Amino acid sequence: MSMHSVANLPRLSSTDLSKIILSQASSNVDSSTPPSNIAIVDVRDDDHIGGHIKHSIHAPSTTLDTKIPELVRKLKDKETVVFHCALSQQRCPSAALRYIRERDRLLGLSANLQSGSGVGQVLKKNKEEATKEGETDSAWEDVEDEKKEQKVYVLDRGFVGWQEKYGEDSRLTEGYRKEIWKEGYWM
Repeated sequence: MSMHSVANLPRLSSTDLSKIILSQASSNVDSSTPPSNIAIVDVRDDDHIGGHIKHSIHAPSTTLDTKIPELVRKLKDKETVVFHCALSQQRCPSAALRYIRERDRLLGLSANLQSGSGVGQVLKKNKEEATKEGETDSAWEDVEDEKKEQKVYVLDRGFVGWQEKYGEDSRLTEGYRKEIWKEGYWM
């Protein structure tokens, strides 16, 4: 059972996310190339109108049963994954938690296993003992059981908070329609 819960998911502010995106952008900020080590997952459903964070992945919350395993595989090399919905109060934290738990399951990470108790650790220990005895064997080279750490965040205040600050910034937001947001969030 995972120790993660909705209550302890870390939050990232719009300001901090914008700094990360801009710092990773090439000299041509309007480039069509997404940042290499961060992914932004937008889980809004019918309310996915009026704009979105540039280079975000749209994965409606209603499709997450099938999308989460795909996202885990697709985003496995990203250092940071940021989830958001409109307000980041229900759909987004739920999606982030499901992502973390599925990632743990698919990568064999489990709260029930203590660090260093896996087969890869046993083989690594055997390799170390063999090396002490002067043995060398290239077959040991692939036994390292590396799991890439990944930070998963919830965007604080969701897209509603994002668009208030960065809606009209074309470096950070695509498809923004100011007239939709002039009265605030409508759902």
